[in-house]
Amino acid sequence: MISIYVDADACPVKDEVYRVAARHGVKTFIVANSWINAPRDPMIERVVVPAGPDVADDWIAERAARDTIVVTADVPLAARCVKAGAVVIGPNGKAFSEQSIGMALATRNLMDQLRSEGAMTSGPPPFSPKDRSAFLSALDLALVRLKRAGFTAG
Repeated sequence: MISIYVDADACPVKDEVYRVAARHGVKTFIVANSWINAPRDPMIERVVVPAGPDVADDWIAERAARDTIVVTADVPLAARCVKAGAVVIGPNGKAFSEQSIGMALATRNLMDQLRSEGAMTSGPPPFSPKDRSAFLSALDLALVRLKRAGFTAG
């Protein structure tokens, strides 16, 4: 059964996830280490995990599979979920794949190392309407592909 897992703490596209998931009749899990406001809908489940490093990531990664979509900007979490066979989409609509995840991890690790050595980095570009539109298209396409592959919603 198709499910969507949202790494929700800093996710700017939760409302978009709710709309697309409702249109496709897909169960959605909003995972965070604090209570997140979400529509009251039996197809949307809030999951509040204990505080701590990577607790929400661990919860999502343990459930990632071929019939799941994970929405996250967290590259290490994306790598774990891609390895488990999940479809992984960033809030900007960029899909993480087996082909792209190695470079994404390498870039993330390099930037982390540079910051720890005191280098000034610019960080990610601001989230834009174009990113939101790309995300909506990517999520809808991912759901259509999973249904065509024989996975069911609801």
